[in-house]
Amino acid sequence: MTWSHALKATARAGLAIERTRMEPLVALRGACGVALVIGVTMWLGSPALAVSSAFGAFSSGIATFQRSWRPRPALALAAAGGLAVSTFLGYLAAAHTATFVVMVAVWTLLTGMAWAVGPVSGLVSTQMVAVMLVTVTLPTSVLGALQHTALIGLGGVVQAALIVLFPVRPWGVQRDALADALAAVADYARRLRHDPVAPFDPQPLMEARSAAALTPRQARRRPRQLRGYRLLAERIRPVLASLADPVVGAAPEGPERDRVRDLLGATATVLDAVAHAIRWGKPVRLPPDAMAVLEVPPTGPMLSGAARRAALRLMALVADVVESSDEPVEAVTAEGAKDRRYLPRPTVPGMVPVALRALRREARWSSPVLRHAVRVSAVASCGYLLGSMLPWGHGYWAPLTSVMVMRPDFGQTFSRGVARFMGTLGGVVLGGAVMALAHPGPYVSAALAVVCAAALYLLMRTGFIVASACVTGYVVFLLGIVGEGWSQTVAARVALTLLGGVLAMAAYVVFPAWETPLLRDRLADWLETNGRYAVAVFDVHARPADRRPRQVREALLDARAARSAWEQSEARAHHEPVRHRGLSRGAARAAQTALSTMGRVTMLLEAHLPAQDAPPSKGAEEFAAALQGALPGAVTAVRERRAPDWGPVHEALERWQDEEAERPGVAVRGAELLVEALDDLPQALAVKPGRGGHT
Repeated sequence: MTWSHALKATARAGLAIERTRMEPLVALRGACGVALVIGVTMWLGSPALAVSSAFGAFSSGIATFQRSWRPRPALALAAAGGLAVSTFLGYLAAAHTATFVVMVAVWTLLTGMAWAVGPVSGLVSTQMVAVMLVTVTLPTSVLGALQHTALIGLGGVVQAALIVLFPVRPWGVQRDALADALAAVADYARRLRHDPVAPFDPQPLMEARSAAALTPRQARRRPRQLRGYRLLAERIRPVLASLADPVVGAAPEGPERDRVRDLLGATATVLDAVAHAIRWGKPVRLPPDAMAVLEVPPTGPMLSGAARRAALRLMALVADVVESSDEPVEAVTAEGAKDRRYLPRPTVPGMVPVALRALRREARWSSPVLRHAVRVSAVASCGYLLGSMLPWGHGYWAPLTSVMVMRPDFGQTFSRGVARFMGTLGGVVLGGAVMALAHPGPYVSAALAVVCAAALYLLMRTGFIVASACVTGYVVFLLGIVGEGWSQTVAARVALTLLGGVLAMAAYVVFPAWETPLLRDRLADWLETNGRYAVAVFDVHARPADRRPRQVREALLDARAARSAWEQSEARAHHEPVRHRGLSRGAARAAQTALSTMGRVTMLLEAHLPAQDAPPSKGAEEFAAALQGALPGAVTAVRERRAPDWGPVHEALERWQDEEAERPGVAVRGAELLVEALDDLPQALAVKPGRGGHT
């Protein structure tokens, strides 16, 4: 993709406004927290103190809207604590420009590294720098700085208290994640009716697993409807794929295929009903027609072989779903052993070593997170110096814009830069017009600021351009409380916003962190984890008595994580104006298809794991050993742009086929499909660049 096409694509993405589900009660609660803090501090204190406290309540409210599985009061308190520390440090260094620039550089570098911990930490740390840049423009002493710091922390306490006192849809995020996972499996069942090899996106299941991680206190308070369903959805998915597959399941056409389609449709209907009940906290209403389909017909079983086993397994799992809708059932793994009732989540002290490990992992020059931290630190420092030297005043607005728009990847940085400028322009013009025509007093300006905060909370997920307009209007009216002139506000904000956006975009051009050169590494990681997953499954087929279910489960989770990392990198690389000789767009798509097929075939075999008393399989053992031996060399070959060698795997498969020539089982047929997918990989990587160029 050329620079012109990349800029056009990112600009369109930044200016897009999406329709999304809004939460008016949550937005109203957050706006009430801002109004309460502003009103009390204006009544008992001064306008300057009201501005500081408002930023604390406002930013804490924004933090609670981020996608996180932790309790919302904890997010508000954590955000307010970080904002308070950031503001106090800024006040201590604000007396001298050089000292403050050094402080901004160091603090921005540290907060930029917070993206290594997670997106929520990165967004909250970005707000810390933004609030430091804004609040230190209000002159005060050290004692006054302590007052400002305490009021910012008070804003977070107020937001946390409102969340506790007036809960709106408690456990709503966890409910949505679990409902999305069940709905995704239901949609997968419907698509399998028409396409027996339809792909499945595991992202909803990954998010549901993240949402299921709880502290012991959360586990005691968890609603009954959030128990048991996730594991059932995980176990239903491979059974659906096995039932629909024309090789290991029912025949492509005929009465058996019609029966399979009916079972898939009925399963989708039941899962959709359960997902709707979980999302809104209502009783499950199961359609009787669908439940009748999910029973053995009075005339007897209509399927045979592996398809019959998969159908009986599916009926049993759906029956567990029905039972769970009435009373909570003990979470049981696919192997029959009792599992923990919840996934343990680290406490706040326990998160410290996790965060330190994440920071150490990203402390390398090739890391996108480290390069982002260095980039945003340099831009914030240069932007503050340039803004201070310009005659417009409000010099902090340029680094503020840069910090708010910069992200570790190219696409988000450029799209947010365009959206920030256009949204700021609209917010400044509208806010300035109101200030010029109405000349509102301090209390009216405070009320208008609260209205802008409510609009932001309500429309936050519709697009960054809308959020930028609301934030700009909020700042204009908030600074109007302390007597900022509207004409200076309009001229300075527009010019400095443009300067900050240009600096952010130029920094990415000068010091980029492209995802395109990393695509082969991501692909190799996915191949490695897929291979370990396949080896774990074939090991169970080889030695059922020594089955290790935990090994299969962990290998599956690793494969999902590697696939997610590949898809994220590929999506980011698609928007980058970079030509890389390693992997063309066509090759990337073909390789992704091959590895997706590899994972799907392994999932089919997981649905037919033998019982512990089943006889061992020498062919499966040799095939697993051959695959395990060939895997390291194949992974290295993908990284080094060479064709993987699957010769030993082919030889092991041929011996296995000879052993079971008379009556091949599900495992050997799955191995045949797996080898076909492995053979497709070197062919995919050999695809020549087409007219679309390189990613």
